[in-house]
Amino acid sequence: MKNTTFATFKASQFAVSPDLNFVLLAYDIKQVYQHSFLASYLIYNLYTREVKELNPPEVSDSVLQFASWGGHGQQMIYIFENNIYFQSDVQSSSWRLTSSGQEGIIFNGIADWLYEEEILHTHVAHWWSADGSRLAYLTINDSLVPNMLLPRFTGMLYPRGKEYPYPKMAQINPTVRLYVVTLDGTSQTTELRPPDSFEKSEYYITMVKWVGPESLSVRWVNRAQNMSILSLCSVLTGICTSKNVMTSEKWLDRQNEEPLYSRDHMTFFITVPLKHSDSGTFSHITMISNRSDGREGNIRHLTSGSWEVSQLLAYDESINSVYFLSTEESSTQRHLYRVSSVEPFQKECLSCSLFRSKCSFYDSTFSPDLQHVVLHCKGPGIPQTTLHKLSDMDNHQTLERSSMLRQALLNRTMPKWERRTIQINNFGLRLGLITPVDLDETKSHPLLLILDSALGGQAVSDRFSLGWDTVLVSLHSVIVARLDGRGSGFQGQRILHEVHQRLGTVDVKDQLAALQYLLQLPYVDHNRIGVYGKAYGGFVSSLLLLSHSSMFRCGIAVAPITNWKLYGSAQSEKYFGYPGKEDHKYQISTLLHNIAQSPLNFLIIHNTADASVHFQHSAELIRLLSGSNLNYTLQIFPDEGHNIASSNSQLFMLNSVLSFFRRCFEDVQIESPETAKEDD
Repeated sequence: MKNTTFATFKASQFAVSPDLNFVLLAYDIKQVYQHSFLASYLIYNLYTREVKELNPPEVSDSVLQFASWGGHGQQMIYIFENNIYFQSDVQSSSWRLTSSGQEGIIFNGIADWLYEEEILHTHVAHWWSADGSRLAYLTINDSLVPNMLLPRFTGMLYPRGKEYPYPKMAQINPTVRLYVVTLDGTSQTTELRPPDSFEKSEYYITMVKWVGPESLSVRWVNRAQNMSILSLCSVLTGICTSKNVMTSEKWLDRQNEEPLYSRDHMTFFITVPLKHSDSGTFSHITMISNRSDGREGNIRHLTSGSWEVSQLLAYDESINSVYFLSTEESSTQRHLYRVSSVEPFQKECLSCSLFRSKCSFYDSTFSPDLQHVVLHCKGPGIPQTTLHKLSDMDNHQTLERSSMLRQALLNRTMPKWERRTIQINNFGLRLGLITPVDLDETKSHPLLLILDSALGGQAVSDRFSLGWDTVLVSLHSVIVARLDGRGSGFQGQRILHEVHQRLGTVDVKDQLAALQYLLQLPYVDHNRIGVYGKAYGGFVSSLLLLSHSSMFRCGIAVAPITNWKLYGSAQSEKYFGYPGKEDHKYQISTLLHNIAQSPLNFLIIHNTADASVHFQHSAELIRLLSGSNLNYTLQIFPDEGHNIASSNSQLFMLNSVLSFFRRCFEDVQIESPETAKEDD
């Protein structure tokens, strides 16, 4: 298909049908939230060049919420007005599988704001069976959920506002149900009921996976997110049988993880927290073999140690092997491993010796027959993709590799990445430094502290990165530092759970301790220190600037969270508990023990159409600053979401951030008294 075809139809996204005969083209895309969008669709025949609009029956020029091919032939579903439509092939007419959909209230097969942003982390809330004969989908009911207003300012005479359901801490949450519909023309629908212990309580559905043509694996999590039940559900009876129960005194993480099942479904593999001596608790592979009566049977731990299994990938029953990614080599790395599912559970690293100096952070994709694997090297060198035969991995025979010429050329100008582990408050925490390739240690350099935007993430890793901060390092000799403090992931649950009901306290202390460590380096300028953070990072950067302004010359907060009671229920309740009672734990204003007395060089950036961290957060921060008579600069991007969609706005924001820090880090020469006297 020629590039001119994309240009003619102004298509910006595409998908190829499973039989490779058609292409689905999306055009006039309008972003809704972080993942979801509205678009119109065309079906393009690759052989006849014919084009057909994709529309519901009796509707023309429709705008759809979702459209995609199925798993076989030309199967297709699309979602219009929150209802699911199905077509068995391109030429056949479509029929509606659901009829309960209501805009902004009841969602079928597509996520509402809460499930898209905080639970599933995708707008897709439906799952095809492997043989294409059935479709599982969520129905999310927001009829009792309080609404937020998403304002629109530009392009019209009067501003408009669109309401969307946004549950906050201790407010009414959406209800969710899981259905399976047959696609043989009968549209027979079965509801899969939650386990008995969840029948009369609030819960989330965080994971759905087909296990054979008539079974679904489903994970149910209570609203407090400290208990989850993994069940196996029959699509014929709708009965879900509990297979594994997990509990926590604080919260459970990694509830989107898909288990790996044996062919008879009697054995499955998940990761569970295991205590390792005094080092804490780490996620490791556990094999659970159920008894013939359905109850939980033997439990075996295949891995252990003070490192994390970061992702389960595949189970090859023919050779009794489980493939996974882990941090065993280093918490900043991800390597591909294989472990035997029979004793003595021998484990081997398959990627540790490949491209050793350039690749230590991998993702992978397995062929359906588990004979080959595509390794996606994501750093620290330039990302590359290689294909390997699994049976030859022991010999490290690479079937395809990219040229290293680009890497050699880039090494001459790229900044240096350095990873350190430093002791802070009795914890060994990861610290990452980016320094100029020709760092002059006899001179003082400005320091920029960049904070992670999300809790439970990882800011310091071997993943390749090239962003606006790299520009500051390369062109302006700035040193960039990142710390994975308490509340960050992949260092064990002891570090992860330290922030429970203490956000804005221990995490801020860790950043300050890291700063004190960095100030001991002879080439760091004590008078030119800046801080940057977005969302949760904006929460921490605001606290650092307002409580410790003497340590920072400047700072930026992008869409900062300023009051956790204003944030989405699933995130805020996870970290503070449900229901939240003590108001002093949630707001920036009550966490400030010593508010700044000196003038601030503080830039607040917010997008007015940010559905996640809505402008109410920045409004509270502005009121606090105004009440304290503190100067600030506010920059808004009208009608842009949490991640700016417009390329012009993206460029303008990057220029704003770079210009702000360039001005902040200008080396101000202090005037001597003699010079000042002469000038007088």
